[in-house]
Amino acid sequence: MYAREKRALLYALSLVLDCFALIGGYLVAQEVRDAEWLDAGGASILVIALPIFLMLSIAREAQSAEALASRTVAARRALGALLGAAFAIVAISFLMDVEDISRLGFAITFAVAAVFIVFDKLIVDFVFLRWMKGSATAKLLILDGLSARPAKHMDMVDVQSMGLHPDLGSPVVMDALSRIIAPYDRVVVACRYEDRNLWATYLKGHDVGGEVLLDRDILMGAVAIGQHGELDTLVLSRGPLNLANRFRKRSLDLIVSVVALLVFFPLMALTALLIRLESPGPVLFRQVRVGQGNRQFTMYKFRSMRADALDADGKQSALRADPRVTRVGKFIRRTSIDELPQLFNVLLGDMSIVGPRPHALGSLAGDSLFWEASAHYWVRHALKPGITGLAQIRGHRGATDTVDDLERRVRADLEYVENWSLAIDFLIILRTFRVMVHKNAF
Repeated sequence: MYAREKRALLYALSLVLDCFALIGGYLVAQEVRDAEWLDAGGASILVIALPIFLMLSIAREAQSAEALASRTVAARRALGALLGAAFAIVAISFLMDVEDISRLGFAITFAVAAVFIVFDKLIVDFVFLRWMKGSATAKLLILDGLSARPAKHMDMVDVQSMGLHPDLGSPVVMDALSRIIAPYDRVVVACRYEDRNLWATYLKGHDVGGEVLLDRDILMGAVAIGQHGELDTLVLSRGPLNLANRFRKRSLDLIVSVVALLVFFPLMALTALLIRLESPGPVLFRQVRVGQGNRQFTMYKFRSMRADALDADGKQSALRADPRVTRVGKFIRRTSIDELPQLFNVLLGDMSIVGPRPHALGSLAGDSLFWEASAHYWVRHALKPGITGLAQIRGHRGATDTVDDLERRVRADLEYVENWSLAIDFLIILRTFRVMVHKNAF
């Protein structure tokens, strides 16, 4: 399990325990005063305080890497949220002219809850120390021709001894390196000066914080200066989304994909039947594509070509009158129905509803492979690939006959990665319905 997943579970544990602390305070107060003396305007103070406490706790980042690393920070932020909930109860009581609320019961509820919160932070800290060894983030030092020592709680990998080195012309090597760094939050690379540009391009396309050891006073478009021991580092990337935004985007993906599968299930079943009736072969077409962090995954589509003419590597783009495309295939490609099975990729976590479109390993821009045609191609993979994206709603679809065709898509993808927001995702989803049937979808 990756460090970010462990953190998410600890955040959930901390939040649940904090809620139980408030509930526990209320139950203790009920032993002193009857429930009717613990109401504010006809509603239990617990019913009012709990959602307010939850919102304030999230707003104050009571569940964060900093809170995990420090019991004091965790307790201070949680107690601040509890105090805010108490003030909210007082304000509501004043505005609604509630006079029969028990001051003693009110005081016991929040005082006992505060004690429980301090205690539950000790529990979370114990689990954190046992499970994550006292390090809230997973860090990796990569050695590539330059010697360095790992900092405390930091793993080290010598990729040079493994025969690995960033090769922007080899998706296989990019995939192998990406799987090494995938479990980490922060990656520091110790490499030769002449290899920094290569590592910079490689790291910018990943969903981790990437840095290069700095041993000269030269910057390379770094976003900040970091530190590794007594040496400075160039911070080249921090990952485009923080935990909260990743949670929001993933929640949107799950909601939209589940609803879409329910709505389109009859259409998908009919499409599968028509494909089987028209030509022999599998209903689904599976193809390896480049995903988030340049890690490869298998993408699903409805088969639109004859089974004996499938192009697993994607070297040949479909033509307007392509003899490989079946009659059913021509229709589902024109209407984008062939893309619907990618909803399962979204559920599996390989794709997002909105993001840069994933490409096959053999895709060509003119006569050049995509990563050969564009120097920024790998950077677009900092986010999960999407079923739709900014490039698609701008009409950049179909074959990439020239390098300019690819560059326009890459520019749109990088613009999306740089400026992501939930509102942009909603807008792209809505505008996608306007381009589902497109002249270049053949």
